[in-house]
Amino acid sequence: MNRDSLMFLVIGTLVGFIAGYVMHEVMAARQPAPLRPGQTRSAAPANPPQATAPAAGGAASGSQPAMEQVQRLRAYVEENPNDAEAVRQLADLNYDISNWQRAAELYGRYLELEPDNLDVMTDLGACYRFLGQPRDALALFRQVRERAPDHWRARYNEVLVLGFDLDDFEAAKTAMAQLQLIQPGNSQVSRLAAELAKRSQGT
Repeated sequence: MNRDSLMFLVIGTLVGFIAGYVMHEVMAARQPAPLRPGQTRSAAPANPPQATAPAAGGAASGSQPAMEQVQRLRAYVEENPNDAEAVRQLADLNYDISNWQRAAELYGRYLELEPDNLDVMTDLGACYRFLGQPRDALALFRQVRERAPDHWRARYNEVLVLGFDLDDFEAAKTAMAQLQLIQPGNSQVSRLAAELAKRSQGT
């Protein structure tokens, strides 16, 4: 197989994987697996199935295709809703493919089990922002900031909402100054400051 053929095979496999997984998760969100009367959830095993990225040629690490592993993880989460780590894995997969509604549902479920995880709270806020709910996102980012003043990702996202969604430039600049104090050498923060300055000046 020449290099061009291999490239098209890999690209086609990745596109197929992402499209198939999005459709699978959307359908799952509309038609959740029901519990039969009297059915109970089984205890979570120590090692839930891990979903892995597809390797070249379309196969995940090991012998099973990546799509099958994703389906196994989803089925595992449905059968073991109290396994917080598995719920987070599935939420992260949905976040990575921009399936914001499903990711938000799963992060919310995770936070019912682990309410003190500020990183997940921040990720949920980001989902709300992408879903067009900036004020809900802002409320979460501020909750994180109040509980952990040095949580820079929450502050970073707060600046995004204030300056780029709500056009509240004064509040955004105040939040930006606080962010720069706790992350003085962060290149992402520097880029955000530059973009905020352009935005506030209408350029």
